[in-house]
Amino acid sequence: MTVAPGTRAAARPGAAPDRSRRWSQTLMGWLEWLAHPVAAGAAFAILCLGVVTWLPALAATGHALRAWRTEGEGRTFTGVFRAFGTYLRPLLGHGVASTAGLALLAADVAFLVGRTGPAAVVLVMLAIGLLVAAVPYHLALAVVAAVRPGGSLRTWAPGALWFAFGSVPRGTALLGAAVATPVFSLVVPAGPLLLCASVPVLVGLVILDQTEDDA
Repeated sequence: MTVAPGTRAAARPGAAPDRSRRWSQTLMGWLEWLAHPVAAGAAFAILCLGVVTWLPALAATGHALRAWRTEGEGRTFTGVFRAFGTYLRPLLGHGVASTAGLALLAADVAFLVGRTGPAAVVLVMLAIGLLVAAVPYHLALAVVAAVRPGGSLRTWAPGALWFAFGSVPRGTALLGAAVATPVFSLVVPAGPLLLCASVPVLVGLVILDQTEDDA
C-alpha cells in the first residue's frame, strides 16, 4: 500500500509534540527524584543542629520520603518536621548512646593509630569495624522505623539488625550508598550536606520494598 507524501508529512508534526511531551515527563520525573531528597535532606540538616537528634531526624526523613513514594505526598520538607515528633521520644535515647559510642570509637582510633604492636592493630581494626557496621545499622533502623511508625525501639531494633546484617548484598548496598552519596553529590550545590542522609535512606526504602515483595 502506497502512502501519499502529503499524508506522511502531515503525520510528523503530530509525532513531535508526543515525543517532546514524553521527554518532558521523563525529565520532570528525574527532577522529582532529586528535589524531594534535597528537601528532606535540608530538613534533616536543620533538625541535626541538636547534635544528638540525628537519629530521630533520620527516621523522620525516611518517613517523609516514604510518604512521597507511596502516597504522592509532595510536602517532603515539612513532612520531615511533622514526623520528627513521632520518633523523638523512642529514638532520642538511642541517638544519645550512639553519639557517645561513635565518638568514643573515633577517639580510640585516633589514639591507637600511631601506636605499634599487635594489640594496637587489633584494637584499631575492631574500632574501625564497629564504626563501619554502625552505618548500615543506623540506616536500617531509620528505614524500619519509617515503614513502621507505630512501633517502638524494641520492635525496630531487631528488624534493623535483620535488614542490615541478614543479607550481605543489603548491608553492602546500604554502606555503599552512605559512602558514595557524598562523593557523587558534589555536582549539586551543597550536595553532601543535603543528600548524604536522604539518599541512603531512600535507597534503603527501595531495598526494603523489594525485599518484602520477594518474601
